[in-house]
Amino acid sequence: MTSSASLRQSLAEELARKGQLTDPAWRSAVETVPRELFLGDTVFRPDNGQWEPLRREQLGDDEWLRRVYADTTWVTQVEGVNASNATGPVPGRPTSSSTLPSLVLRMLELADLRGSERVLEIGTGTGYSTAILCHRLGDGAVYSVEYDEGLASTAAQQLHAAGRSPHLVTGDGLRGYQKGADYDTIVATCAVRTIPPSWLWQLRDAGSIVTTISGWMLASGLIRLVLDDQGIARGRFTGDRVSYMLARPHERPPLATFYPHPGITRTTRVDPGMLDDWTAHFVAQMAAPSAELVSTAEGVALLDVATGSQAWTQPDGEGWTVHQDGPLRLWDQIENALTLWEQHGAPDQTAFGMTVTEWDQVVWLGDPNGPAWRLPT
Repeated sequence: MTSSASLRQSLAEELARKGQLTDPAWRSAVETVPRELFLGDTVFRPDNGQWEPLRREQLGDDEWLRRVYADTTWVTQVEGVNASNATGPVPGRPTSSSTLPSLVLRMLELADLRGSERVLEIGTGTGYSTAILCHRLGDGAVYSVEYDEGLASTAAQQLHAAGRSPHLVTGDGLRGYQKGADYDTIVATCAVRTIPPSWLWQLRDAGSIVTTISGWMLASGLIRLVLDDQGIARGRFTGDRVSYMLARPHERPPLATFYPHPGITRTTRVDPGMLDDWTAHFVAQMAAPSAELVSTAEGVALLDVATGSQAWTQPDGEGWTVHQDGPLRLWDQIENALTLWEQHGAPDQTAFGMTVTEWDQVVWLGDPNGPAWRLPT
């Protein structure tokens, strides 16, 4: 029978070989923390646009453990339905998961932790990343906040089974946890549209925030921000192609049914196919932060539920035509931003940085005095 210990060691060796695990202290955590304790006996896997429960009993113990220790994200909840409670395929969006170990470790190595810090984790999830932190820092130095009461209760049980007892909080992680402040580092295992001011208030000077900035187009950028003694946090995006689920309070509104309105029609200046590029997609999201992006049979569509604005593209034989309707000219906003990005050489995401204060948040290109986009408040 395959042992959990040998699979943990194999996973650590795989991540180290790929350059995704460079710190011996984090390697020790991967080799020690039993991931199977945090997955229960059922996870979800994609199945024809839905999520099918996959149970340990279907696979047998050996195959189950091999999958547990694959460098894979396992979805554990869809639209609030836990995998263990699912009786059949579940439609909708994933709402919790056990993130692939390489990404967990990438976030923690980016945080540049040395072993003596006090850390606030936003999003306990299954508790696996919390246990990894505890192994390195000690239980008393780790504070973790989970929004979902059911997930928080399950994570607490799983952490206890793993012999860990960090400070666990059920509540809105966007508010942080004042009782544990000041923190050396805040690590978010969910994405945010903007940095909550409470995170700044609860950091010590020179403290850091590691998170992904995302939005309603589901573009993402991983960043480490460092707080100075003036209360300003700055950092550059890493360029990693990673994404997390949005924090529940930052989630997208329900998407309205798309009924194409002719609106104002013109020829586009940029190919909608540009939005397939990781950085171009991110630029578009910054330019039209209230819009959701959907694919259509002929191109793309942008929908703003709040204002009813929409834009949609279609090929016209020689190029592309865009139709825009409503108070916001969504495609104009995106087109202008992408054109500006191209004029600066269309660099990858590492050319972008971010400045955060209590009152204002901007993502800039090149340097803080370059082209900039304000994030939604």
